[in-house]
Amino acid sequence: MTVLTETLKALAEPTRLHMVELLKERPYSVNECAKLLDIGQPQASKHLKILNDAGLVVAKTAAQKRIYSLIPEAFCQLDEWVKSFTVLWDNRLARLDGHLTERKDKR
Repeated sequence: MTVLTETLKALAEPTRLHMVELLKERPYSVNECAKLLDIGQPQASKHLKILNDAGLVVAKTAAQKRIYSLIPEAFCQLDEWVKSFTVLWDNRLARLDGHLTERKDKR
């Protein structure tokens, strides 16, 4: 699978998407994520492992805690993919505008 596919698969689950939203603010420990999302620590660990395996987060050990933070570069490919649709729609809207202008000029 491509990196983009892995990214989209990881983000498709609502809890993981919410975790990414949290981690935009600042790094969090597993227990902090669990508490903020009102889930158990094992579930938080599982979701963070999936995000880690997809290359979206990185964990650092601090004493007995694992602190997770986003890897901003991991979102660049996703950003480029989304931008490709912007270009697609800009082109389609430009063609529509040209078509409507042409019809208006014929009247």
